[in-house]
Amino acid sequence: MGLFDGWLMLGLYWASLGLTAWAFVDALIRPAAGYVAAGKLTKPGWAAITGLALLVIFWMKTPLSLLGLPAVIAAIVYLVDVRPAVGGMRRDNTW
Repeated sequence: MGLFDGWLMLGLYWASLGLTAWAFVDALIRPAAGYVAAGKLTKPGWAAITGLALLVIFWMKTPLSLLGLPAVIAAIVYLVDVRPAVGGMRRDNTW
């Protein structure tokens, strides 16, 4: 593998690892009532999906694999769709 290819793959790995970690931590810190109020999958469900995505990226060492791409897509779906919907909910369970 060339030098450029190696740096590109390393950058993609760290970016996808950071993205999935961000999604996992965010899923853990949001209040559970917000998921229900927004009509989304429950908090344990999203925590499990994003946690599994983080583990897949960490173990596979590449986001460009059969399991890596769905893991990155799951994190992106959480951050783009679920996070904004749940984000309107505050810790005291009011909008």
